[in-house]
Amino acid sequence: MGSASEFCEQTSEMPNKKRPIGIRFLEYIWGSPFTLRTYQAIVLILTFFAYASYHATRKTTSIVKSALDPETTQLGFTHWPRLYFLRTAEEAVQKPGVKNGWAPFDSPDGTAMLGQIDVAFLSVYSIGMFFAGHLGDRFDLRILLTLGMIGTGVFTSLFGAGYWLNIHSFYYFLVVQMLAGLFQSTGWPSVVAVVGNWFGKKKRGLIMGIWNAHTSIGNITGSLVASVLLKYGWGYSFVVPGFIIAFFGLMVLLFLPVSPEKVAIESEDDSLLKSPNKNEISQPLLEGQLDEKERPVGFIEAWRIPGVAPFALCLFFSKLVAYTFLYWLPFYISHTAIDGKYLSDSTAGTLSTLFDVGGVVGGVLAGHISDRLDARALTAASFMYCAIPALFFYRIYGSISLCWNIALMFITGMFVNGPYALITTAVSADLGTHSSLNGNSRALATVTAIIDGTGSVGAAIGPLLTGYISAKSWSAVFTMLMAAALVAGLLLTKLVVAEVTVKIESARGQPRRTSVPDLLV
Repeated sequence: MGSASEFCEQTSEMPNKKRPIGIRFLEYIWGSPFTLRTYQAIVLILTFFAYASYHATRKTTSIVKSALDPETTQLGFTHWPRLYFLRTAEEAVQKPGVKNGWAPFDSPDGTAMLGQIDVAFLSVYSIGMFFAGHLGDRFDLRILLTLGMIGTGVFTSLFGAGYWLNIHSFYYFLVVQMLAGLFQSTGWPSVVAVVGNWFGKKKRGLIMGIWNAHTSIGNITGSLVASVLLKYGWGYSFVVPGFIIAFFGLMVLLFLPVSPEKVAIESEDDSLLKSPNKNEISQPLLEGQLDEKERPVGFIEAWRIPGVAPFALCLFFSKLVAYTFLYWLPFYISHTAIDGKYLSDSTAGTLSTLFDVGGVVGGVLAGHISDRLDARALTAASFMYCAIPALFFYRIYGSISLCWNIALMFITGMFVNGPYALITTAVSADLGTHSSLNGNSRALATVTAIIDGTGSVGAAIGPLLTGYISAKSWSAVFTMLMAAALVAGLLLTKLVVAEVTVKIESARGQPRRTSVPDLLV
């Protein structure tokens, strides 16, 4: 093994290749440059834990919500001031064993305040997503992701610090959560762009379906950590996840290779482009392709890519359903009698993780099925349609017993999160490298931001509407969710018809005309 001076000399041999210092050090210890597969493994592992930590910090709010505002009714949750007159004597009965919350959230307006914080967070998150995607295609994704993760950790911890600093100002928590949402918006466009840079389209749905388990793993981790720490004080439920994401942010800074070009290694797509007749291609043509690759795609231009708009609008309604569960499921479970009994806040938070376990299975299934069928839209629409009866049965039969609740929650999570995972990963990566871009690979972050940013608007509206609608009935909330799932599926109808048409022509032995999105131009 050489000296430190030899390491410095060796790592400075490639000034144009901005390899992370951690990668350079590992390659020096290893004794030779890493292979493509090794780099791909590093990228998958780092981005997996990076975005899992994002969701872990995001999930804590739903777990702590019942501790901040425990004074709720059995079904109505009628804390909204303008609907206060709707309460009846029966609805005003509180859960037995209720304890005091945290001012100002323990007031009659507490649920409204928590709902406003959720909406403020998701609104800033969705708006920031569009700008983050624009920046992601123009600046170093590793630096952007690192700043986002550390910033998220800081402001998540500041929210929890209100516990020890005895802060009871609603505006303090509102502003801190909005700033956390701004930094969180850097995460998804960055990680999808990085993974898309390293993996070609072959088996992309399955790989990204498995990789997308980070969303559910992050939710589960956040739920468990917050639930366990809740008994020591709700502040710990925010501070610990905040430190976790900041730690992984430093790991990203030290070790994440953004693209094969940055580490001077040939990607899978580059090898496929090579042919025995490659010397016949003129040099000016090659140079022109490189120049085109270096030009980032504009925001409006990205919207015009065939398939972006319908998938973005589909995700709007899909995330409306998914994020309503993300923010309200523990609250719903803890205030709904299951087999005649109410569960504690921590137990309800732990039980809610089964929805995300189902989401992991759903994401992998959706990715695998879409790869086998080569039909992203058909797979996503089918899952959304199946989510409708799943939501209905969970609402009607979930309170019969704990076993029924667990089984139906798992199935609901599978169908709700399956298309959500597929659209935000494989579909975004496919459209970000669409043939209409003429080989331009610098649209991944922008396209991902457009699709997920539009979806995040729905993610903000869902929890907000839930707060109002639940003042009358949770059955009305589930009706809203079923309607949203139906609309999400219908929005993909044109794409589904195009995919089915291609399949029928292929089965009849007719030559395949083009890709499905191209049929819609």
